[in-house]
Amino acid sequence: MKTLTLSGSPRKTIGRTNAHSLRREGKVPCVLYGGKDIVHFEAIEKDFKHLVYTPDIHMIKLDVGGKQVDAIMQDIQFHPVTDKIMHVDFLEVIADKPVIMEIPVKIIGTSVGVKEGGKLLKKLSRIRVKALISKIPGTIDLNVEPMKIGDYIRIKDLKYDGVTFLHEQSVTIVAVKVTREVVEEVTPAAAAAAAVAGAPAATAGAPAAAAGATPAKEEKKAEKKK
Repeated sequence: MKTLTLSGSPRKTIGRTNAHSLRREGKVPCVLYGGKDIVHFEAIEKDFKHLVYTPDIHMIKLDVGGKQVDAIMQDIQFHPVTDKIMHVDFLEVIADKPVIMEIPVKIIGTSVGVKEGGKLLKKLSRIRVKALISKIPGTIDLNVEPMKIGDYIRIKDLKYDGVTFLHEQSVTIVAVKVTREVVEEVTPAAAAAAAVAGAPAATAGAPAAAAGATPAKEEKKAEKKK
């Protein structure tokens, strides 16, 4: 697992107004859980670039006001329109306490089935695991070279000491199929997408009706105030 360093400063004031002010200054409100106390702090948004915009997972050497702890990123919230980072939760890592993380799947090699004209289907791009931090792998490596058409790798096929996989054992991670089977799998999805695409036309009037209802509510509020 890769390691990154992140510095922050304790927040003197906590609340929505303060959070808005921090974001305007190019900072991100953050919280650190898992230790003796919950720590609210702020960090510079640009410092998250190599932590957030990557498929890799990281151990974070977190420095908050001179206090250093090991942590992992537990949750992140983005603005729905601008995609700016709104808030980040960190979990302090304790050596003898298991953590839950989502590990990226790494495909190694080209399968025999693909060379014969088949298609490799990747069903899972990340796998949720639970383990001590010392046992957490940086990636779940899958060597697909021996796979023929019709072969697959499932959760039950994974062998990592000390790691519990939080999926059903029968869940498929990757499979090699003939092109016809791939088309048959995609077609129902395409049909569903087409149905969804047609749905807004039938409900197009709904937003207008909802928008028209707002003034009425405001008038009622005004009457109550009178």
